[in-house]
Amino acid sequence: MSTQLSVKPDAHVMSPAPCRILSVARELQDTYTLEIEPPGDDWSFLPGQYTMLYAFGIGEVPISISGDPDDSSKIVQTIRAVGAVTDALVGLQAGDYVGVRGPFGTAWDTTAAEGRDVLIVAGGVGLAPLRPVVYDVLNHRDRYENVTLMYGARSPADLLFASQISEWRGRFDLEVLVTVDHGDDAWRGPVGVVTSLIGRSSFDGDTAVAFVCGPEVMMRFTIQAFERKGITDDRLYVSMERNMKCGVGLCGHCQLGKFFLCKDGPVMTCAQMAGSCWIREV
Repeated sequence: MSTQLSVKPDAHVMSPAPCRILSVARELQDTYTLEIEPPGDDWSFLPGQYTMLYAFGIGEVPISISGDPDDSSKIVQTIRAVGAVTDALVGLQAGDYVGVRGPFGTAWDTTAAEGRDVLIVAGGVGLAPLRPVVYDVLNHRDRYENVTLMYGARSPADLLFASQISEWRGRFDLEVLVTVDHGDDAWRGPVGVVTSLIGRSSFDGDTAVAFVCGPEVMMRFTIQAFERKGITDDRLYVSMERNMKCGVGLCGHCQLGKFFLCKDGPVMTCAQMAGSCWIREV
């Protein structure tokens, strides 16, 4: 997996490009998906990369791209409202403008999974950075063996992209396993943490590749569970999006050990992070 930025020379790296919002859709109570017109005809991204979104007059935040990497007609960003900038972004409407810098960062290495079983494990809004992986794998389904999506949320009402999950469940070439921490009267699926789904799936631990994104405690236990199944650290990918601010490795807010996550990440293998203790913390 390359750790080089995939930013074109003419891309807006330091200065946000004004881009028009095409649509705004509410996903959850506090989570919205914005479709944004790209800054140029040659705009593209890799699964796992992010942009810096600027709410004019408020500030900017890093947001993972949640759309189809094969569709260059729009930038799709799924945003959870957790502060002043994200509150402003989700309050915008179609026709309004946002500033866009990027794309930045490293990508999920789907090429490393070709010819192997693929495990995509998401917790909560961690499904948004992983949705491009699902798109990419399904767009080139013949390149992979068994593909499993495991997704966990707090409750049925907190399931992100619920209608799309239902569509994916209707496919014969993708296994979809979903669990919630707390069910309701209408819930008929599993109840428990996302790691409880690992035993429900069949995969070759000696060759499988796993892509994991969610709360850090969830990622720790998922990694440990996969290691017990024989998946080595070089085949375990995680997205570390903590404290990113500038996107180009200058401000130092996202430093984790020797890494600046905004440019050395956010996607990394556990082997790359061998010197970091966060995986072993409980």
